[in-house]
Amino acid sequence: MKKDNRIPVYDLCSLQEQQRQDDFLIEPFAAYLKRHPNLFIPHRHNFYHLVLFTAGSGSHTIDFEQFAVSKGQLYFMVPGQVHSWQFRDDVDGYVINFSEAFFPVPAGQASPLEGFSFLEGVAAQSVIQLDPGAVKKSVQLMKEMLLERKIKDRWQTERLRLLLLELFILTARNSPHQERTAGPGSDITLRQFRKLVEQHYASMHLPKDYAAQLYITPNHLNALCNELLGKPAGEVIRDRILLEAKRLLVNASVHINEIAWQLHFADNSYFTKFFKKQTGITPEAFRKALANPLPKASAI
Repeated sequence: MKKDNRIPVYDLCSLQEQQRQDDFLIEPFAAYLKRHPNLFIPHRHNFYHLVLFTAGSGSHTIDFEQFAVSKGQLYFMVPGQVHSWQFRDDVDGYVINFSEAFFPVPAGQASPLEGFSFLEGVAAQSVIQLDPGAVKKSVQLMKEMLLERKIKDRWQTERLRLLLLELFILTARNSPHQERTAGPGSDITLRQFRKLVEQHYASMHLPKDYAAQLYITPNHLNALCNELLGKPAGEVIRDRILLEAKRLLVNASVHINEIAWQLHFADNSYFTKFFKKQTGITPEAFRKALANPLPKASAI
């Protein structure tokens, strides 16, 4: 585990059995939970993480949004997201962790992960309830991956990539967020906008600045976001700023003035007004609520 000045960050090696140096992990979820019984505080991963639930109940929280656990649910997290768990009874399924390096991207080409809505780092898009047929197929793919991990030859990594991509395609066909209708190139422009927001949300707060980098007008950017996301570009930017503010507030040792400075607000007062307008509570009240969580039976 590594720590930055905001929130604990776990690397893939620390969660592997026997601290293996590897870019891919697959394991039955009950066994994974047994090996990591104390990871109950909100934390981040520096790798991709997904879980298929086949038994149990409770809740899990991704970037401060809570979701009920249910059989047949598949959820995804991208590097940097924050999550925690609360389980009420025995939970099982399968967990997969993989690094960005597991899918190498040749220069000038797009990542094979682009285009899957559940891998865009938006919590509301990352939890998918599969139909019974898809659950059966997903479990079979997981079992094939577990078997493939035991085969030590030159083809193992390629086969695991293929099986994982097959799981992604199966999930996309079950995702209510995957289907979009827009003009040619719109999805590409939206992904570019989201990448820019991820890179510059702290210092660039206005849609016109992003539109300039995309060589489109602010009106075009707003129309695109409204069409594909159901909200204007300014709201996309504000949502990302708010998310980072919440992540920073997790660590009580980071002063709110420092958070306001890191997010390029003129002063603490302006930041507090922004936060309260978006959430209905002050940063101080949000931090106090985080410090007094509900009792949990089990967590990771």
